Amino acid sequence: MKMLISGGMGAKSIGVMALAIGLAAAPAAGHAQADVAVPPPSTPRESVDAGDPARFRTSIVGIETRIADDATSAETLGTRRSGSGVIIGDRLVLTIGYLVLEADMVDVTTSNGKRVPGAVAAYDAASGFGLVRTLVPISGRVLALGDADAIGERAAVWTQGHDEPEATEVRVISRKRFTGSWEYMIDRAIYTFPPVHNWSGAALIAADGRLVGIGSLIVDDAATDRRGVPGNLFVPVDLVKPVLPDLIARGRRSSPPQPWLGVSTEDVRGNVIVSRVAREGPAEAAGLRAGDVIVGIGHEKIRGQEAFYRKLWDSGPAGTTITLQVLKDGEIQSIPVTSIDRLDGLRKPRGI
Repeated sequence: MKMLISGGMGAKSIGVMALAIGLAAAPAAGHAQADVAVPPPSTPRESVDAGDPARFRTSIVGIETRIADDATSAETLGTRRSGSGVIIGDRLVLTIGYLVLEADMVDVTTSNGKRVPGAVAAYDAASGFGLVRTLVPISGRVLALGDADAIGERAAVWTQGHDEPEATEVRVISRKRFTGSWEYMIDRAIYTFPPVHNWSGAALIAADGRLVGIGSLIVDDAATDRRGVPGNLFVPVDLVKPVLPDLIARGRRSSPPQPWLGVSTEDVRGNVIVSRVAREGPAEAAGLRAGDVIVGIGHEKIRGQEAFYRKLWDSGPAGTTITLQVLKDGEIQSIPVTSIDRLDGLRKPRGI
């Protein structure tokens, strides 16, 4: 699957952007837990009225971030990024994580044009979500988190980004696994059609008026039953709901972090080919280079990125030494790589 160039981050190539998403900023120091709109099952459901597509507008905010020139992600994602976010609690905005990686400064713009300073409250590497906390309360309707798992193919949903007067109705075209080049994989991502251009951090809203996804990418292969169908990929909010209290209170999950190698790969007919290694990351330190082919972990062969990630993450928590079998310079070599928490060693954003 290829990721297309679009307007979410200006003229920057999304294919290049994807290589850097794994270079996460470490979250700010923990804060007191905020109230988040996760309604109980007994909450009365409300339906989306096709004649009122503007009613979500105040829930959507603009996100603008500035990143230091020496930040790890600056070389691929740039030092200025912009997109959208969704108000989910008091002073709390949910967005897509790559917008806030290593951000020193965050500005939030409400639907009425008011700019409010904020800071990175959390980044969750496993799901790819980011949280922004504003310095002061902001105006706008809190959008409750819905049941993303219940959203099936052909479902009618709504998407809206910042500075759009109303939501756009789209259809869910597939619920399939997404495997990214940056040591990232999620099951049952939400793919929608037709594609929209204001997707970066945009809200995906179900028929009951609740938030079910956050916009991540525009892709060229969104369908499962036919090739070449463009669409948008939304990260389901069900991935963040179980860890949201941790993210709000601590800035990160309380569970042990996954091992991270700092290697970007491409899956070419089942061959896991190294396309890039993170600067000063574990893979670079171990001697991996672009063009190497990862053929196994330990004594087990792997085929494809999915098998690579599952075996990697099953090897133990961050800090575990992973022995890669690598086709390098025409021969298979055993290369031990000491993994780390991908939040470690990166530029720490300033908290509020």
